[in-house]
Amino acid sequence: MKRRLYLDTSAYLCILLGDAGSQRLSEETAKADLCSSVLLVLESRRNLTRLAREAVLTPSQYDECQAKVTEDIEQLILRDLTLDLCDALPMPAVTTPRSLDMVHLRTASWFHAQAPLTKFVTLDAAQAQAARELGLPT
Repeated sequence: MKRRLYLDTSAYLCILLGDAGSQRLSEETAKADLCSSVLLVLESRRNLTRLAREAVLTPSQYDECQAKVTEDIEQLILRDLTLDLCDALPMPAVTTPRSLDMVHLRTASWFHAQAPLTKFVTLDAAQAQAARELGLPT
């Protein structure tokens, strides 16, 4: 059975930018169905713009990363942010995630209810804890 992973923006950007840990994440996500929220696209493009403005990315690196996001959109299984996700009641038992983190958590919960996810992939420890509290595999 093919693995189904939920990829949050922190993990996606790590892979995209080749940051520390990207090799492990690339291997983990290879040949898996990758699910996420459309929020990943917005957050990724915003962060790439920020990094370019801060001169962390050169103009050519920025263009390459933006092109890769466009390419990846076709490969990712994306869920729109809709009222039903915003109005859903599940909240982590202990942690109180930031609003945009909650979008990822609720989207992952929605995917998990449709067909079980193998793993919620994030680099954010608080996000991983909240995912566990919601019954998502981490």
